[in-house]
Amino acid sequence: MRIAGAAVIGWDMGAVLAMAAALGVNPRAVAEFLPGIEAVMVRKVNAEISASGGTSFTP
Repeated sequence: MRIAGAAVIGWDMGAVLAMAAALGVNPRAVAEFLPGIEAVMVRKVNAEISASGGTSFTP
């Protein structure tokens, strides 16, 4: 994850693509679908951080 202060601003896409390759997932599919998934996950993680008082996140 890329983090700024107490907020997540995105995922490390290089790491995501490497993990997808290790799992045998088509990189074109990852590139197509991941931006939308990332946007939702960043909003959800930041909502959890806010709900916990902005101090931590526990998945």
